[in-house]
This record gives sequence, structure tokens and C-alpha cells, in this order.
Amino acid sequence: MSLTDWEGVAGGDPSFVGLSNFGGLATDGIFRQTFSNNVKFTLFVLVAQTVVSLLLALLLVKNTRVNVFYRVLYFFPTIISSVSVALAWILMYDPNIGALNILLERAGLGGLQRSWLGDRGTAIFSLAFVQFWQHTGQVMIIFIAGLQAIPKELYEAARVEGANRWQTFRYVTWPLLAPAAAIVVAYTTIQSFRAFDLVIALTDGGPSYATEILSTWIYHVAFRDNNFGYASAGAVVFMVILGLLTALQFRVLRVDR
Repeated sequence: MSLTDWEGVAGGDPSFVGLSNFGGLATDGIFRQTFSNNVKFTLFVLVAQTVVSLLLALLLVKNTRVNVFYRVLYFFPTIISSVSVALAWILMYDPNIGALNILLERAGLGGLQRSWLGDRGTAIFSLAFVQFWQHTGQVMIIFIAGLQAIPKELYEAARVEGANRWQTFRYVTWPLLAPAAAIVVAYTTIQSFRAFDLVIALTDGGPSYATEILSTWIYHVAFRDNNFGYASAGAVVFMVILGLLTALQFRVLRVDR
């Protein structure tokens, strides 16, 4: 379908156009902006989610009642539907009655108040923060599983050798946690590139394509513009990008799949 020009069932039969759809993507300013948005969104979520979830896992790795309670608490947002999460954060980000702007005003930081989802400069990062908030607990569980799989004898040996906490983490914990880290990085990247429902519910790609990502762009081109051939070409590029990124991540982390 990516090699055709087709407007859907109502538009008649598809016509073969070769690689012209892919050529159009290369010069499409909106597609380039969409890809840039996706990179910003993914990098923000990947860095924030990996760092915060790893810190939480290190703090909550022991199976105590208190730790189990906090694990459940941090994991809870993951089981809430993205639409419900979006509705809650729309209220949080509301420029007039939103809790975020109210807190800034009461803290004497009224100059930082803004329309978080309506400002082109902050909209994509506001979306990324919601994605980070919802899935950090899930990533934390992956790290906890990886940490609990490390033999305790290795920590005892490191302690006998006089290693401090940083040295123990660097030379014992992190190398053995690499498989879990690879899963986290790949999973977070894929989730960030396909954060379709969250974007549709919060901004629908606006304002002026500032929060349009590849998955929502494909949807809009296909079902709003009725350009299924062009959308299919974008979907092929989307899948190639995800495949290359995942392969690169596993190679960098040197994990045998």
C-alpha cells in the first residue's frame, strides 16, 4: 500500500506510484517536525524514566512490607488507562484552575505560569512528563527483578575486597543489570514512539503540530486526510526506525538477545 496512491474505499481503486510517497516524506516539513517531536519526547522519557526508576529500584529492592507498599503505589499509575490519565493531567495543566499553576503562584513563581499544553515550547515536554509519570513504576519493577537476580555472594566478596558503594555498583551491580537495562531502554523507546492514545487524548497533536508524533501523524494522514498510501509509507519508515533503534540499543549494551 505504501507504493500506491489510495484515498480509501470511497476513493476508488489504488494507483501505483512507486517510491513517490517516500520521496514526499523526505521533503515534508510536517513529517520532519513530527519526527523531531518524537525524538524530544523519547529522549526526555528515556533519560528521566531510566534514572528515576533505577534509583527507586535500588531503594526498594528489599522485600519488606514498607517497600512492597511503595512498589504498589509507584506501579499503580501503570494499570490506569491512558485516557483516564490524560483527563487527570488536563486538569493539572489547566492554565486557569490547574494545580500546577496554582502551586507556582503560591510559591511566588507566578512568572513561570503558562498554558502547558497550549504553549509550543512546553507542550511536548508536558506530554513526555505524563508518559514518564505513568510508566516509571513499571520500569522500576523490571529493575528490581534484575537486582534480585544478582547473587548476594558477589556483594559479600566486594565488601571483603574493600569496595565502597559506588565501586560495588559500577563493577558488580551495573554489569549484571545490563540485560534488564537493555529491556528497559528498548521498551521505553518503543512505548515513547507509540504513545498514541496519550497524545490523542491530551492534545490531538496540537498546537500547530507541536505534539504530533509519528504514530498520531500516521493516523491523521490516513483517517483525517484519507491519504492511506502516504500514511502507509510513513508507517514503513516508522517501523524501520524502531527496528534500527532497538538493534542499536542492544548492541551498545552488548546484550545477547
